[in-house]
Amino acid sequence: MARMDAAAGEQGDDMGWDKEVDLLVVGSGAGGLLSGLVGAAGHADVLIVEKESLWGGTSATSGAGIWIPASDQAAAEGFNDKIDDAFRYVRALSADNVPDANIRAYVSTAAAMLRWMGQNSDIQYCAFPYPDYHAENPGGSPSGYRTHMPLPIDGRQLGREVETLRFASPAASLFGYLNWHFDETYMLLFRQKGWQLHLAKSLARYWLDLPFRLRSRKDRRLTLGNALVGGLRMALNRRGVPLWLASPMQDLVVEDGKVTGAIVRHRGRMLRIRARKGVILAAGGFDKNAAMRSDHAPLYPNALYSGGTSGNTGDSIRAGVAAGADTMNMQSAWAAPVFYVPGEDRGRLSTIERALPGSLIVNQRGARYLNEAASYHIVGQQMARREAEHGDASPSWFVFDHRYRHNYPVGPLLPLMPDWFQRGDVRAILKKGATIAALAADMGVDVATLAATVSRFNEHAAVGRDPDFQRGEATYDQMYGDPRVAPNPCLRPLTEGPFYAMPIYPGDIGTNGGLRTDDKARVVDGGGKPIAGLYAIGNNAASAMGESYPGAGVTIGPALTFGYIAARDALGVND
Repeated sequence: MARMDAAAGEQGDDMGWDKEVDLLVVGSGAGGLLSGLVGAAGHADVLIVEKESLWGGTSATSGAGIWIPASDQAAAEGFNDKIDDAFRYVRALSADNVPDANIRAYVSTAAAMLRWMGQNSDIQYCAFPYPDYHAENPGGSPSGYRTHMPLPIDGRQLGREVETLRFASPAASLFGYLNWHFDETYMLLFRQKGWQLHLAKSLARYWLDLPFRLRSRKDRRLTLGNALVGGLRMALNRRGVPLWLASPMQDLVVEDGKVTGAIVRHRGRMLRIRARKGVILAAGGFDKNAAMRSDHAPLYPNALYSGGTSGNTGDSIRAGVAAGADTMNMQSAWAAPVFYVPGEDRGRLSTIERALPGSLIVNQRGARYLNEAASYHIVGQQMARREAEHGDASPSWFVFDHRYRHNYPVGPLLPLMPDWFQRGDVRAILKKGATIAALAADMGVDVATLAATVSRFNEHAAVGRDPDFQRGEATYDQMYGDPRVAPNPCLRPLTEGPFYAMPIYPGDIGTNGGLRTDDKARVVDGGGKPIAGLYAIGNNAASAMGESYPGAGVTIGPALTFGYIAARDALGVND
């Protein structure tokens, strides 16, 4: 941490700074971009710095769902949501050390943030009938309409900046570069009428768009996370806000207990940048820092299985601590089961696969130990705890039959491609057997145990029941089930050989413990006092969700909302 004494501070205005701005934003994920846009709309001089050579952060690789209570979009769908219900729902799930005020700030401001973003950018969100993850809890919404999804945006408006936009996650794209929309996933997954023509049009649009494709391999139709950060970047460009790439923050500058700026390495130079109104830390968590994970989050030890991006190494969290900040819930992560393809730099989040009928998850003995269709956070937590307590869940095995293989995608496996056509590294992790016994031998699990597990599962699945783990009973479970299967859209016996298995790991989509903040996103010290001039949002800050995951979008939703709150507070906007 760089400090300046009083004399040096007096000279700082004229001699101590290489550049001066009103608002310095560290990180180019959705929360950071929005906070910069709010600052620019308030006539502030804003600079955004990004550590990596690509912009968009983990937000760009995400589905970009945001959890927004009582939105205008939900009201238009006829959902009469209440802020008090949303508060009660989150409060009961969140950690005890998360202040009521932080949760209240989020649920009370989220709708206003979304309205403002829609008015000040080309980004448009629609409320989606996506149930809360614990919809049966008091205040939960079984019918959904708190989760919102972005509409596609034409990436040509970004010009050459699209070349440095981070690619979508391989789990949210075809071949890693053809972007899917959320609705398209369902259309293709369940072979809805006209899916063949729709797929052909999507492929043709990409391959025939030669000027765009040959320049960047990018799909010019930006969807999901690319649509969110792309739309924000377009709005920032219209306001002339610079975004420096490959420009990591090295340290915060503190004068008399106040953060007054930061040291940033840019184009080979160390620059002292003064931030007259504040520094907003929006640089993500410590997903890819193995040492920090070992020290703080031992339940989630493997950085390779995290879905976070490579720049999330906790630099800004450590800088905040050096400036006197307190931390909170550093043991926590957005847990998730992931498939891992050798050679890739991250795990592939498993969302849909686990709820679809004709599949199950077993440990290394061949026994089930959880409800596969629960939210990915719950399944990821249970897998991690199982591994910590018994050492037999990393990897676990995702087991399915030929009918499943033919009908549904499985991580990197596509149903329309034969086994021999898959990439070699994918084939290397795919196990296959004509019978369950042969599959068990290929997996290296106990034949008798796996056979007994599948037999018991099949007996009950045939009548739509799961007495062991209640799969398919919760509203959320059925969200990703196959509606064509009755009486339980999540259950069908595994009866059609050959049978398959793929390793599935306890992973995460990012850490969510970090700098402790108040309801205005101000970073606080060990005594709970705000550190003047310093804000933290997104995974840079300890989440208002604690160690819970109430619904789809409670990662980016709060990042955007507290980015909005932080910028307004820094500019002194209180209305």
